[in-house]
Amino acid sequence: MWGAWFGSQSTQKRKDAPKKAILDLRLQLDMLQKRERHLENQMAKQDEIARENVSTNKTAARNALKRKKQHEHSLEQTNGQISMLEQQIYSIESANINQETLVAMKNAGKAMKEIHGKMTMEDVDVTMEQLREQHELTQEIGNAITSMPITEPIDEDELEADLAALEQENLDEKMLKTGTVPQDTLNRMPKVTNGEIKGKTKATEEDDEEEELRKLQAEMAM
Repeated sequence: MWGAWFGSQSTQKRKDAPKKAILDLRLQLDMLQKRERHLENQMAKQDEIARENVSTNKTAARNALKRKKQHEHSLEQTNGQISMLEQQIYSIESANINQETLVAMKNAGKAMKEIHGKMTMEDVDVTMEQLREQHELTQEIGNAITSMPITEPIDEDELEADLAALEQENLDEKMLKTGTVPQDTLNRMPKVTNGEIKGKTKATEEDDEEEELRKLQAEMAM
């Protein structure tokens, strides 16, 4: 038990080591950046003193320039240290990211191995074949359902007869209500040709002529 506890502590320390190193480096970097700003301010101040005394007090101006040079030298060292710390922080962060990425990939590999378990390509092929068979069966059932008629086919002749009877009933109702033959019925009745009408008119005229001839003969006999 104690071994496992100490083991877990050492593992946690290894995980926290990069974070602690980066934190320490950032604290030191912050201190150096503050020193950098301070040296820049001191350089500007000494430069101002030298300019003020360059004509009236050359000794004071010379000492101010000397202090400015010293500040410049310290600033160069500070800038070098800042660059070094920034590079170290970048390197540790990159190494830590690489390590965490590798750990994540290892965990993913273990998870995939557990998911697959004893699964083989043969199992996959069998499963896919079963799915294809069920899909084909579903299509066959659907085709059979849609192609099979549910009701008996309609007799077209019987349908036409029913329609004609319905039209006749409608016609009879109109004749009973109005006492006249509808125009559409007259249109369906056979038409008399002009020849037949002219023939009847000519026969009537001949009968009239024969009647007048008989009357004339009777008068002459008297």
